[in-house]
Amino acid sequence: MKKVAQKQNKKKSKLIEKIKKHKKIIVMFLLLCGLIYIVYSVVNLIKNPADTVYVEMGHIEEEETAIGYVIRDEAVLKGENYKNGIEQKKTEGEKVAKGEAIFRYYSNDEENLVEKIQALDAKIDEAMLAENPLSSDAKVLEEQIDSKINELYEENNLKIIQEYKQEISSNMTKKAKIAGEQSPAGSYLKKLIDERKEYENKLNSGTEYINATRSGVVSYRVDGYEDVLTVDDLSKYNKEFLESLKLKTGQIIPSSSESGKIIDNYYCYIVTVLDSSYAKDVEVGDEVKLRLPSGQEVKATIEYKIVEDDNYTITFKIEKGVEELISYRKISFSIIWWSESGLKVPNTALQKEKNDENEISYVTRTRIGYEDKILVKVLKANEKYSIVTNYTTEELLEIGYSSAEIRNFPNITIYDEILIY
Repeated sequence: MKKVAQKQNKKKSKLIEKIKKHKKIIVMFLLLCGLIYIVYSVVNLIKNPADTVYVEMGHIEEEETAIGYVIRDEAVLKGENYKNGIEQKKTEGEKVAKGEAIFRYYSNDEENLVEKIQALDAKIDEAMLAENPLSSDAKVLEEQIDSKINELYEENNLKIIQEYKQEISSNMTKKAKIAGEQSPAGSYLKKLIDERKEYENKLNSGTEYINATRSGVVSYRVDGYEDVLTVDDLSKYNKEFLESLKLKTGQIIPSSSESGKIIDNYYCYIVTVLDSSYAKDVEVGDEVKLRLPSGQEVKATIEYKIVEDDNYTITFKIEKGVEELISYRKISFSIIWWSESGLKVPNTALQKEKNDENEISYVTRTRIGYEDKILVKVLKANEKYSIVTNYTTEELLEIGYSSAEIRNFPNITIYDEILIY
């Protein structure tokens, strides 16, 4: 038994040694594979040092987000009966000509007068029903009244609603007069009509209408800053003045029940305080683009600039998108300092070479295994991309290249495959 056990132990030892030997071989094999892969990658990187990308048509721009204060040319309209409340004749944002009625103030005791007129209308209708059948003229008026009442329920435009109401009232009065004239006992009906007319005259005589003092856009968003943020003196809008206003960005101006205003919709200003290099370099008269809160892009002119230490208060003038800003005093917007379109390449594809004292940009084009160096002129660049074009022969001669060299220079075109590093 002892000998049998010894033989078994020897077999186990040999098996363990065999397994260990196999493990070493496997580990050595894996290490060799790893080394081969590393060598292959290095060699491949030396032969092919970069990925490639295709040249495409594109657009780049330099944009800066800012907070701006809206300065408008606006005139507040306010009458003597402002405490009575207003009835709008022109809706918010509607264009008007000078002299047009914008809104009216309710007359004193208007609610009571309206109730009396409505009660008389009911009595007039009742009296007309008791008289002879309506004439053809009265029936036509009745049909017109019913038609306008039905249309009134479907209408949302305040201006049209007011017109319908006036037309209905006028037709009801005409109908009542016709019925009264044709009635044998028309004195009672005439008395009701005269009484209604008396109340209507009182109502109209106590009404104060406010007319447009000039042409422009109507707004009822009056907040008291109309006499503070004016267009007559742009030099006063420095950083300290703007911050003292304590306005909230994006806050909508509430509608007033006491007054309205006319706004010049042909232009407005946006004033902002910046500290960027672009704001430092820009000058009065320069043109840029602004992206308004809605996303609309509009052209803008630098109208005024104030330099205070490292801050630059700039006033932009815009002539489009003015109506969009009526509801705001302070907005978030973007300044597009420049934009460029053309052949777009990654900045990682651009390399430099020296020619005399000039540093020239170029890209490397790869085509069926061959590589060409193409000189390119960078028109504009941001952090990631550049818009490039080909040099003209005259430009290359000025840089210092010879005519013989220029003849062999290839041009960059759309869909060229270029290396990026």
